[in-house]
Amino acid sequence: MTDRKAAFEISEVSARELDGLVPPLGRLLQACVEDGAGIGFVLPLNLETASRFWSGQKAAVEAGGAHLIVARDGGDVIGTVMLLLAQQNNGGHRAEVAKLMVHPQARRRGVARRLLAAVEQKAQALGRTLLVLDTVTGDAAEGMYARLGYHHVGVIPGYAVAARGGLQATTVFYKQL
Repeated sequence: MTDRKAAFEISEVSARELDGLVPPLGRLLQACVEDGAGIGFVLPLNLETASRFWSGQKAAVEAGGAHLIVARDGGDVIGTVMLLLAQQNNGGHRAEVAKLMVHPQARRRGVARRLLAAVEQKAQALGRTLLVLDTVTGDAAEGMYARLGYHHVGVIPGYAVAARGGLQATTVFYKQL
């Protein structure tokens, strides 16, 4: 990664572009899980499994049900977030914010904030007026979401297995755009 103060770029990734980004996205996912992130995976997480997750997102991105936004610092993928559109007939106004992650070496640079701003802008462009998300209870991201206008709904105890084992709670948030 380049100088911590260097500018980084945020952009949406097409299904075609996703193929070439699978290896760096896999490495990002692996680094975040190794750092303890609660993003759906447990240790040990090998690169093949992490990359397979990203390859598996191609169909949803291609169909328009998911939108992938990445942060890049030079040639390095340093962060990502997904917008998952509700597919139910009565849910055309809402979407889920998922897989917001920033490489441990790229944190404290505003990457997560800019990724959230980009995903909110994308949601608005698609006519989505309600966003929902969940995060590990007690994680630093919890405070960030509240500061950025997300409203605390509640805590679900024992929701998921933590990266290093044991059950952890999740906190649910929403934001009206």
